[in-house]
Amino acid sequence: MAFEDLLEDPVIQKYLHELVGPKGMPVAAAPPDGEVTDEELAETLDLELNDVRRALFILYENDLASYRRLRDEDSGWLTYLWTFEYENIPENLAEEMERLLDALENREEYERNHEFYLCEVCSIRFEFGEAMDFGFECPECGSPLESMDNDRLVVAMERRIDELRTELNIDIEA
Repeated sequence: MAFEDLLEDPVIQKYLHELVGPKGMPVAAAPPDGEVTDEELAETLDLELNDVRRALFILYENDLASYRRLRDEDSGWLTYLWTFEYENIPENLAEEMERLLDALENREEYERNHEFYLCEVCSIRFEFGEAMDFGFECPECGSPLESMDNDRLVVAMERRIDELRTELNIDIEA
């Protein structure tokens, strides 16, 4: 995927927004060609220097930016020259999807293997053991706890798990 196309993809825009937030999005959405200093970015984008630095650091932590330091011979000050490395985005997104898949599989198993009770007044859900400890009465309002059918939730999770597996090209039998 070409660099320009990458930044026009709504999924990638959402991913970058989730990483750097609204204040850092101008930094993430308009990476310059070649190296640039944080001060140059702040001036060009008319942003606070701290917001630019925060966004750059987050991008760096996620392998989407790198820097090299230069020391001024006269003053001894360090200058950081930043380079954006957005070619790592597809790999980062795949790792995020794998983490999501793992979490969904664990949650789906938990939902499938536990029995739940619901206080329909307070909308608080309890596992069977908790409900039994409370005598099947809500500890907040005293209303009776009703057995909860979570089959629709489990089915929705199974459907999303299948979609993620397909998207990640993971064999369902694996």
